[in-house]
Amino acid sequence: METRAQFSSKLGFVMAAAGSAIGVGNIWGFPTQAASNGGGAFLLVYLLFIFLLGYPMLVAEITIGRHGQASPFRALQQLTGNPAGKAIAGLVGLAAVVTVSLIFTFYAIVSGWFVAYAIAPVANLVGATDSAGWLTGFSVSRNLVFTLLFALLSLYVVSRGLEQGIEKWSRRLMPLLLLMLVLLTGYMLLQPGAGAGLRAYLVPDFSRVLHGEVLIGALGQSFFSLSLGAAVMMLYGSYLSRQASIPALAAQVTLLDTGVAFLAGLLILPAMYVAQHNGVEIFAADGSLLSSDTLVFSVLPALFDTMGPARYPVAFAFFVLMIVAALTSSISMLEAPVSLAMESTGLSRIRATWLMTALCTLISVVIVFNFGSLFGLVITLTTQYAQPLVSLCITLYAGWVWQRNQVLAELKSGCPGLEQGLFWKIWPWYVRLVCPVLVLVVIVQSVGG
Repeated sequence: METRAQFSSKLGFVMAAAGSAIGVGNIWGFPTQAASNGGGAFLLVYLLFIFLLGYPMLVAEITIGRHGQASPFRALQQLTGNPAGKAIAGLVGLAAVVTVSLIFTFYAIVSGWFVAYAIAPVANLVGATDSAGWLTGFSVSRNLVFTLLFALLSLYVVSRGLEQGIEKWSRRLMPLLLLMLVLLTGYMLLQPGAGAGLRAYLVPDFSRVLHGEVLIGALGQSFFSLSLGAAVMMLYGSYLSRQASIPALAAQVTLLDTGVAFLAGLLILPAMYVAQHNGVEIFAADGSLLSSDTLVFSVLPALFDTMGPARYPVAFAFFVLMIVAALTSSISMLEAPVSLAMESTGLSRIRATWLMTALCTLISVVIVFNFGSLFGLVITLTTQYAQPLVSLCITLYAGWVWQRNQVLAELKSGCPGLEQGLFWKIWPWYVRLVCPVLVLVVIVQSVGG
């Protein structure tokens, strides 16, 4: 049997896992959630929930993956010897892989828009205004071309394998993402009007902290921020050395992911108030955020247009940032079905990558041609229903099905003194009792919403 690939270093794992977690949801979703739900109040509650729900469940998923040394489909089956339990676990693992594959299908479409919007400023600079209009206009042809282009970018990285593809490119792209985010944030904070956005983001209105919409929004965002219930963290755990300390590495991934979300808030919220200062309408009469779903494609380009000579370089840099964030996530999404195909059929990585990319991209093309009816439906089915339900099942297996002594043995292989520490006194019962309740709240809210 072929030896399973491993990350060459702990840093490689952290960069890849954080890259998977850090995506459009952090740089687009988190700031718009914060702007819609009380700014500083939302930030405060989000930080609380990321460690109350996100971190404990991340540890669980990585631990299951490393123990199984296989795709989520087989890794979950190895947690029990009961035939019925194995069958259900296999279905849960398969559901996780299908879910993340479907997420890739619409993610490739949105990410293709980022590529088009990054090229548009260049087209404007060289005087190709008609081409720039096509790049930023909504059309089937534009969506099709750039969905295929982004899918090929993801295919290239994944086809190179774990060490030379995913790990190598994660270690390149993550520092680039952080550098661009810091530079853009620094530039935006120097613009007129940024101070109001900074205050709205960092100064919490404590009267809103316990509001239902703030609590539920922060809980849901903390859940999705770390790619929980989407197979990828379990899969990356299966590539992790047994000498690595899972609690420590999970903490590093959580801190890096949260840090990028925080930085993105420092960029986007001040940018909104800079846009408002420059005459762009941001809020409705009742104080609600306008165009929250299309903020990146409507409000921010309108802001860039008010920046004079800087508008094209700033717009280009921002959308390249979005491409980098999208690519670090998409390669982990594609790796999940590729890994399962290799494991189940014996296909080589190259063939499995082409096959899975072709299947996912075919679904993307169907969505492009039926955008109005399918795009929102696929997003709702995967992120609002499937992902929380899969995560609930994973939590139940980690807390109630997997024997406690086996969990301890897996964690101790990379952290020998774990049993005497505070982590082991809290984490097992917390995953068993508290995490399922919090995930149920996310599910109920998703169904109700």
